[in-house]
Amino acid sequence: MHLQYRHQVVQALLSTGLVPTFYHPDVQVAREVMLACYRGGIRTFEFTNRGDFAHEVFGELSRFAHKELPDLALGIGTIHDAGTAALYLQLGARFVVSPVLVPEVAKVCHRRKVLWVPGCGTASEISQAEELGAEIIKLFPADAVGGPGFVKALLGPQPWTLILASGGVKPEEGSLRSWFEAGVACAGLGSQLFPAEMIEAGKFDEITALVAGSVAAARRYSRFVG
Repeated sequence: MHLQYRHQVVQALLSTGLVPTFYHPDVQVAREVMLACYRGGIRTFEFTNRGDFAHEVFGELSRFAHKELPDLALGIGTIHDAGTAALYLQLGARFVVSPVLVPEVAKVCHRRKVLWVPGCGTASEISQAEELGAEIIKLFPADAVGGPGFVKALLGPQPWTLILASGGVKPEEGSLRSWFEAGVACAGLGSQLFPAEMIEAGKFDEITALVAGSVAAARRYSRFVG
């Protein structure tokens, strides 16, 4: 089943509980990392918009995922403006993530019924994002703005908020437990899930093992993962 619709992508995010975020200028490396995450049990993958010609790499990943991994939701991160969002939607992005709150990006995504995940760092920003139609909020930088304590305090008065914690979450049992027990809906994992030495040595099986361990931890502690 191709994950084309917003509600399907939301469910994919919640059911796994983890969103790997990764960038590499080499298409083959990026593809191997995406496959390693898939084999580890993850069904969402956020390629980050960094570096020259990042959209060309994403386009190749999107074509591959559409053909070979139809149940993977491939999204794009680090989006700051509506024009860039539109470019990646044209290349097949199934969700769009920003480090900041940009209402113009919301309009582009909503017009295409694509999931928009804005970055917020305060309760007021989160409320504004939800008023603009955001179903999942990226708390960023999650550790710096208050960590699990902030999440727990926020969800007290507004338990409907779905938070993707990004920035400071580690692919370790203790870290994942603290975030999920605080109430996050999902967590973004970046460079620590993809050690540079493993990438350089092509040890993608070891990355799969790291991913699988993190997925298992998410399943133990998330209120959404069954």
